[in-house]
Amino acid sequence: MTARISSPNLASLFAEAGDRWGDSPAFSSRRSDGTFYSVSYRTWRDRSLSLAAALIELGVEARAHVAILSDNRFEWILADAAIQFCGAADVPRAADVTGEEIAYILDHADVEAAFVENAVVLSKVLSVRDRLPRLRHLILMERALEESSKGASEPPVGDTAHGVKVHHLRDLEIRGEELRIEGIHQVEDRIASVQPEDLFTIIYTSGTTGTPKGVQLTHSAMASQIRNLPFELTPADRALSILPIWHSYERVFEVISIACGVDTYYTSLRHLGDDLRSVGPTIMVSAPRLWEGLHQRILSCVEKAPLPRQLLFHVARLTAHGVRRARSFFSGQEIDLHGRGKAHSALQAVRHALVWMLCILPSLLLDRLVLAKLRAVVGGRFRGTISGGGALPHHVDAFFNDIGIPVLEGYGLTESCPVLAVRTWSRLVIGTVGPAFPDTELRIVDPLTGAILYPDPTFPYLGRGRRGEIHAKGPQIMKGYYKDPEGTARVLRDGWLATGDLGIMTFNDCLKIVGRCKETIVLLGGENVEPLPIESCLLRSPLIDQCMVVGQDQKHLGVLIVPSLEGFASAGITVSDLSSLKGRPEADALLRSEIRQLVGAAAGFKTFERIAAVEIIEKPFEVGEELTMTFKLKRHVIAEKYIKVITAMFAG
Repeated sequence: MTARISSPNLASLFAEAGDRWGDSPAFSSRRSDGTFYSVSYRTWRDRSLSLAAALIELGVEARAHVAILSDNRFEWILADAAIQFCGAADVPRAADVTGEEIAYILDHADVEAAFVENAVVLSKVLSVRDRLPRLRHLILMERALEESSKGASEPPVGDTAHGVKVHHLRDLEIRGEELRIEGIHQVEDRIASVQPEDLFTIIYTSGTTGTPKGVQLTHSAMASQIRNLPFELTPADRALSILPIWHSYERVFEVISIACGVDTYYTSLRHLGDDLRSVGPTIMVSAPRLWEGLHQRILSCVEKAPLPRQLLFHVARLTAHGVRRARSFFSGQEIDLHGRGKAHSALQAVRHALVWMLCILPSLLLDRLVLAKLRAVVGGRFRGTISGGGALPHHVDAFFNDIGIPVLEGYGLTESCPVLAVRTWSRLVIGTVGPAFPDTELRIVDPLTGAILYPDPTFPYLGRGRRGEIHAKGPQIMKGYYKDPEGTARVLRDGWLATGDLGIMTFNDCLKIVGRCKETIVLLGGENVEPLPIESCLLRSPLIDQCMVVGQDQKHLGVLIVPSLEGFASAGITVSDLSSLKGRPEADALLRSEIRQLVGAAAGFKTFERIAAVEIIEKPFEVGEELTMTFKLKRHVIAEKYIKVITAMFAG
């Protein structure tokens, strides 16, 4: 494994990266013509040092909090490094942040200076200026003329309005460079003064419930994620950055990439397909939604192909699946939730051996003819993706691993920096999120009694296969919620973080996520239902784009469905919009039939887990409203927004 930078803090790591990786490309941004231009590690480091010198001159103190309100771009990581070089901590958020969020977060975090991506974001901040008494400086990333062409008003760069002065990032860089040439700055002293337990960042969770909480992550917590990385990254790797950079998952991966000398390419959903082919990435972190969408597009293309090509695809997939399952079994990488006995294992071994012998030759042939073309979709050099931020549907997970695109699902929270468990190429157990991250302790606790189920206190090797709340302990756990000791005490006790997620430790020592404590639906008869597995099955249908299972305190379950117009069109029901689909009896009948097949006895669902009430929603769930930035359902928001619909569906 490539030796990683050994630094006492992340500011030192960033500075050292400029020397170690020198003129190697660090960050590559997309031009309007689709080509990329790169900035080297040395250039990024030097520009950040200059920006830090200017920030210090503006009055940014060590351990101050500086906001970054921007989407993924090179200036984001430039600003972030400059903040760390000042010995300060950043408070990040995306450019689509609302005025209310700005007012709450910047005030709560005691922010005195903030980077804003463009004039649109700047205007949002200025609109709530009267609620931000501490704010003194705003730094604009983009030029005014670029923004005014989009219809935004000319930002008051250089002016002081309502007690806040607006600067341009590039102007501050130039000023900082002058200060460094003159030798009148404190940057090196600030870097040296950063302590491991100082704050690296305060990330305000987008959250599925309640007011955002400021998660305090230290330099030592972030550094532990680099130190314990269980697989190899080298300067030969290329990473695509698509998840929101302010989110802890993408954030820690970018820090790891810097430590390992990886070149990071910034892309977007709009350009992802083109950039996968042109960049030829070797790795990326992603959300399940991306792979669900790609899976649907592949199947849609197959359905439109001539019958012989369809048959060829299905045989290729079937034989690849058989070979992959056999290899997983014989290498101990097949999920084991019950502890197979010797007799059962022997029978399984015979079955997998026969399948392997039947499938291996056609699989090798069809891999070249069919599956290699699918792998070319992701650029041809792809080593794999680490999927996180939500549950990856089992059929999607199996599909991509079958066709030779490794999906390494991981698990964690913002509060854990975030990784607690992750699959690797050598421990790729489909249906799980892999083994615990190095230096991390996991335990499974009964959410009602608090009893430790795994590891069993009496017999430590027992407790596998038992479901309960996941608790975690390790160097990556947060310092606590900012200004919220009560909230911290609710989830953090004796170093153990109560995640709120339900999990099982398998008999091959991997963690399986089975639901969320607060998401558990309790029916009128007292049955507890985890909605996530049901929703994952429903999303396998080409007729369903999004869904949420409901039924708290009801006799049975219901589901809110956002249909797929494309899926219904393929089934022979073509309409222009969702509202037109809702009133059609044949559409309702088709949807209910599909749901009965997916969530029925044959699929292993109990009677009380089956869906009795169905309602079509006429507007897709959107990020920032019904979804978090990582596409998780904001269940409380959806339940409140559609309370009348939910009430009516059960009343009927």
